[in-house]
Amino acid sequence: MTTPIVRLPVRPEHAGIEPYGAPQLDVPVLLNVNENPYPPGEDVVATIAADVASAARSLNRYPDRDFSALRADLVEYLAGESGVRLSPERLWAANGSNEVMLQILQAFGGPGRTALSFAPTYSMYPEYARDTSTRWVVGRRAEDFSLDLEHVRRTIAAERPAVILLASPNNPTGTALPTAVVEAVCEAALEVHAAGTDGAPAVVVVDEAYGEFRRAGTPSALELLDRYPHLAVSRTMSKAFALAGARVGYLAASAELVDALRVVRLPYHLSAVTQAVARAALAHAPALLAQVEALRVERDATVGWLRSQRSAAAGGAALQVADSDANFVLFGSFDDRHAVWQGLLDHGVLIRETGPDGWLRVSIGTPEEMRAFKDALVEVAGL
Repeated sequence: MTTPIVRLPVRPEHAGIEPYGAPQLDVPVLLNVNENPYPPGEDVVATIAADVASAARSLNRYPDRDFSALRADLVEYLAGESGVRLSPERLWAANGSNEVMLQILQAFGGPGRTALSFAPTYSMYPEYARDTSTRWVVGRRAEDFSLDLEHVRRTIAAERPAVILLASPNNPTGTALPTAVVEAVCEAALEVHAAGTDGAPAVVVVDEAYGEFRRAGTPSALELLDRYPHLAVSRTMSKAFALAGARVGYLAASAELVDALRVVRLPYHLSAVTQAVARAALAHAPALLAQVEALRVERDATVGWLRSQRSAAAGGAALQVADSDANFVLFGSFDDRHAVWQGLLDHGVLIRETGPDGWLRVSIGTPEEMRAFKDALVEVAGL
């Protein structure tokens, strides 16, 4: 029997759209999705296994939908990591920071409202807007990928967004935002009534998915939360905690902002198993974060090495390399970046073809992986 062809009622904005996702290829050196190259140690694995087994004994019951114990653990972690102590009701968690961001757009975006960011930045932001029927507007960054505050202020005043999304460190550039810049954006938001609201300002979201990798002296926007109730700071356990497979993200904000997310969350959205894994990892935070400093050192060495290179694939010019506070480096500019990307892939090294035209992004791996990347790039790009 032949299956009939039926036209499905796909929303117009989704018609013909390919699902988001970086290439998943089986090659020896994977440096394309900013994963932590060091898996959790055996002691961490043992704790996770024991805690998941304990949670499994009550899987016939729904989990704690407000994940109170996890919130308390996150309070202690942030107090130690950033020196900012928050009350548990100011913490929120979900299945990766992607779900946190989607919930923000569900709560504060929607028809008649606008979300704003500044390119180049994380490519999922416009998808969150699309999926919540939120108008998407993108401004520009300066040539060094910093934010031009005059342009930011003008864009906020003209577009009157309900949500402003700022990644710090920014993906794909690695650029971190100084405290003064975040303050200026928060102040600019307060001066404008967001379109489609009853006079409220925009929610300003600082996405610190790579926050633990920031260089010494680079502050966290967590320090500004008590001054700006319309500010939210999101984090993830996927990167520094080496828990990409666990899907745990979280957010810190005012209790009122968190309450707005509780309205749109799905019932029992954070499983008992996910909560157990997250809490076990937080109990081992010092051990899991021990590799972060090694990755910082490797990142800075990679930046220095790339800047010392001249490339035939870049017209004989020295490579341009963005300053990075993350676990990746953006570099270019190549006449044909796809050819360079493909050449690296042919040598068993997978990086990411993203960012401005001509640029590529490499995640920081182990020293052995980074040697393989450099050796392949020397041959492919004519260094």
